[in-house]
Amino acid sequence: MKHYLNFIDEAIKKYWNEPAFTNYGGNTFTYGDVAAGIEKYHILFEKCNINKGDKIALCCKNSAEWCIAYLAVLTYDVVAVPLLPDFLPKNVVDLTRISDSRMILVDDAIMAGLVKSDVAENFASIEGFCCIVNINGMKLMPQSNNVAIGLMEDVEKAFEVRFSKGVTPKRVNYTKNNLDALAVISFTSGTSSSPKGVMIPARAISANLEFARKEMEAEVGWTILSILPLAHMFGQAFDFIFPFSKGCHIYIFNVKPTPARLIAALAEVKPFMFLTVPLVVEKIFRSKVMPTLEKPLMKFLMAIPGVRGLLLSKICKKLVATFGGNVGIGGLILGGAAINKEVEQLMHEMKFPYLVGYGMTECAPLIGYKGWRNFVMRSCGAVARPSVEVRIDSENPAEVPGEIQVKGDAVMVGYYKNDKATNDVFTDDGWLKTGDMGTMDAGENMYIRGRCKNMILTANGQNIYPEEIEDMINQLPMVTESLIVGRKNALVALVVVNADAATAAGVSDEALAQAVEADVLALNKELPAYSKITACEIRKEPFEKTPKLSIKRFMYN
Repeated sequence: MKHYLNFIDEAIKKYWNEPAFTNYGGNTFTYGDVAAGIEKYHILFEKCNINKGDKIALCCKNSAEWCIAYLAVLTYDVVAVPLLPDFLPKNVVDLTRISDSRMILVDDAIMAGLVKSDVAENFASIEGFCCIVNINGMKLMPQSNNVAIGLMEDVEKAFEVRFSKGVTPKRVNYTKNNLDALAVISFTSGTSSSPKGVMIPARAISANLEFARKEMEAEVGWTILSILPLAHMFGQAFDFIFPFSKGCHIYIFNVKPTPARLIAALAEVKPFMFLTVPLVVEKIFRSKVMPTLEKPLMKFLMAIPGVRGLLLSKICKKLVATFGGNVGIGGLILGGAAINKEVEQLMHEMKFPYLVGYGMTECAPLIGYKGWRNFVMRSCGAVARPSVEVRIDSENPAEVPGEIQVKGDAVMVGYYKNDKATNDVFTDDGWLKTGDMGTMDAGENMYIRGRCKNMILTANGQNIYPEEIEDMINQLPMVTESLIVGRKNALVALVVVNADAATAAGVSDEALAQAVEADVLALNKELPAYSKITACEIRKEPFEKTPKLSIKRFMYN
C-alpha cells in the first residue's frame, strides 16, 4: 500500500502552477503556494519544539487556509486533531487538553468566540501547551504562553533565510512509509451526547485514498465545490485529500449552504463531482422539481407512460444544469444519512447521476461505495474492498437484518484514552461494530435498516426501525422532518411542519397541526399492528443536528 502523503508529495510537484484551493468568492492558492505555506508551518513547529508524534489541534471554519494548515501538520509527522467549529468554546479547550495537543490552530471567528467566552486564557494551563496560532495571516495570539513571545518574527526570518529564492518543487519531500503511525484523532459529536476521539492511522487514510483513486473519477483541472465539514473524515477524504491528489481545483464553500446560495455557487463553479448530504439534495428537489410535478397539467402528462419518460429526461437535464452542468461526469455523491425514498425514486427514474455511499469516522470513512453508473437504488453501495471486509451479524444476511460489522486496513485502532469504549466497539474476534442494522445481497450491496441503538424493542419482542417509519412521514406534503420515539410501550411521532407548503396548499396556521396529525396517523393503514403510531407531537422548530445534519436523537427520547 502506498502512503497517502506520497500522493500529496507527487501532486504538489506535478501540478505546481495549477490552482489548488479557492475560498469561494475569495483568494486562490496554487499547489506551489500550498507547499510554501506548509514550509512556513514546519518552521513554526520547529521553533515550538514540536516533536514527532505530538498532537496539534485545528479548530476553524472550512477554508483554503485550513487545508494548508492540515497538510502542514500531517506532513510534519505529528498527529492532527481536527475539532468541529460548532463545538462550544469550553469544549474546544477541553478537547485540546484531553487530546494532549501542544498547539491549536484557529481562525478569526473561533478566536473571537474563545475570547468572548473568557476561556482563551485556559489554554495556557494545559501541560506542554505552546501557543494559539490564527491561520488567517498566521498570527500568534496573545493568549499563548510567554515562551511564544516573538515567535512569529523568528519564523518569518528563518523562512527568508531557508528559502531565499523561494520554495521550489525540489524542496518538497513528504514521502513516508510509516503506515501504522497515528495520523489523526477525530472528535465527532455524532448522535450521542459525549464525543470520542477516533484514532486513525496513516494506513486507514491511505486505504481510503487508494480506493478512491481506483474507483472514483477525478482529473487534473476538475473543479470541485467542497461544502462538507472538513473536520469530518467524509469531507477530509473525498472533498479534499482525494481531489487534491488528482490535481483538481477545490473551491471551499464556507457559508451556510442555503438552497439559493448553493445553486448560485454550483452554477459558478460547475463542479465535476459533488459530495453532499441527502438533506441538501432533498431541499433542492423540493424547491426545483416537486413544484413543477405538482402542477395539474404535469400530473396529467406524467400519467402517460411514453410522455412521462420524455418529461423526466428533460427535468433531469435541467437538474444537471442546476448542479453546474458537469456533475453528469463524476456524479452526485451522497453520504451521512439515508435519502428520502420519494426523492431517490425520482432520481433513479430520470437516470440522474447519483449514488449513496456508506461510512463512519472509525473507517476513515468509507465502508460502502459503488459508482453512479452501476449503483443499486436504495442501497448504500457495495463493500469497499480491499479497504474493508464486511459481515452481517445475521443467520440470513440477505433477508434478516443484522449489525453491519467491519474489519480491514481502513479501520481505526481505537478511541483515544478510552479503552472501555474501544473494547465495547470491537467483537471478540476483532470486527468493528458499526451500530447499523442492515442486509447485504449477493453482489455485496448493503441496505441500511436502521441504527442498533435507535431500534425500538416493543413489549412483545418486535424490533422496530424508526427510520423506516420516518421516511414515510417525511414524504407527507406538509412535513419537513420527523422522529419516531418509544414512550411507555407506544410509538410517538415528533413532526416538524412545513409552514410554506401549508400556505401553498391553502391550509391556515390554525388548521395545520390538525391536518398534519391526521396525515401522520393515516399512515397506520400501511404499518403492521406492532409499529402503529399512537400519538403525534407537532413542532415548528427543526430538530437539533450534528454537523453531518444527523438529528441528535438523544435529545428527544
